[in-house]
Amino acid sequence: MSENKFINASPEEVSEQDIIYDWNNLDAIAKPKQKVAFYDETLRDGIQSPSVVDPPVEEKIRLLHLMDELGIEYLNVGLPGAGPRAVSDCRELVREIRDAKLSIKPTCAARTVRADIEPIVDISQELGVPVEVMAFIGSSSIRFYAENWDMKRMLKLSSDAMKLARDNGLPACYVTEDTTRAHPDILRALFTNAIEHGAQRLCLCDTVGHATPDGVRCLIRWTQRLINKLGAEVELDWHGHNDRGLALENALWAAEYGASRIHGTALGIGERVGNAAIDQILLNMKLLGWIDKDLTKLVLYVKTAAAATRVPIPFNYPLVGGDAFRTATGVHAAAVIKAQKRGDDFLADRIYSGVPASMFGKKQEIAIGHMSGESNVIYWLKENHVDPDRDLVERIFNEAKTINRLLTEDEIWQVINEYRSESA
Repeated sequence: MSENKFINASPEEVSEQDIIYDWNNLDAIAKPKQKVAFYDETLRDGIQSPSVVDPPVEEKIRLLHLMDELGIEYLNVGLPGAGPRAVSDCRELVREIRDAKLSIKPTCAARTVRADIEPIVDISQELGVPVEVMAFIGSSSIRFYAENWDMKRMLKLSSDAMKLARDNGLPACYVTEDTTRAHPDILRALFTNAIEHGAQRLCLCDTVGHATPDGVRCLIRWTQRLINKLGAEVELDWHGHNDRGLALENALWAAEYGASRIHGTALGIGERVGNAAIDQILLNMKLLGWIDKDLTKLVLYVKTAAAATRVPIPFNYPLVGGDAFRTATGVHAAAVIKAQKRGDDFLADRIYSGVPASMFGKKQEIAIGHMSGESNVIYWLKENHVDPDRDLVERIFNEAKTINRLLTEDEIWQVINEYRSESA
């Protein structure tokens, strides 16, 4: 394509393909063949972080509604076996799903012991709502060695847990902790046993954030071969942690290679450095064209979760951080302003942003700092309904050059008010 095409071209004459060459699509990870569902662990695995607050149930219910509005299909409402408060919160969340006629489906975590599963059965029967049992047990040799476990006992606990859930008419998912470091012989025995006793799903867990994308691929392919050999109709979950900083990438690979349900938490909160961030998973799958959900409330969801769990949002956090769509650099701001002057909102939203702000209910912001140009000042004044008088622009611009950070709004208004007083 000739670059001359763009000279004096109107927005109507230029397509997205004309102005953005997408290398991501040349040899990309493939769109999943299976439908991918999302599983929110914020109110279970997320609040296991030693640095977060377990919110009151009223705040959990607010988050529940936002999850449902985002089209998140499943929610872990908690681990009733943790005690009376956990039982009460789980019951109220399931009640809210029922009474508000929400689409999201409830699940509960449980160890593979009767004492953990019976409260889930009780909640389900009391409220008349199927609650999926997520029964977890360690699977790696390092856990066997540290805990002094033997396989016979592990198989008995697992089979009893699956049978108890299924005998009470509840969906059952068999969750193997530390799957990504477990030996195939152990997994073969555990998975086969669980499937034979009613497991409808297997959840592959990267409990300590050990996996790389290659490990995700190998584990899922191996598990699929085993399921096919058994002739079973069992689906796969992926549950990943972020110790190597690979949780988001691993979640995308897991979806490509066949996991039909992907777990995550708001802001990636969770034990140690946390889980895969479900907000970032949704963001990326939306941009990849894998899902068609309305994510305009995704920012509100993350901010609500942050407030409920008392987790500060880093300024550079994708989508939601204060700097996600803010620039004070003169060259960057000038390009955005030029696009806006052309009446091309699409261009303005992408010229210096790989994530279109408007797709998620946000907008580009231009601030004023020591690296700004005069165009920043003019833009800011117009946005705040102040006449960009030449002398005023110069005064604010010169003030910005005297400091090593952004001017705050209060500081800008102080310069404006002083200028107005002198001009009166």
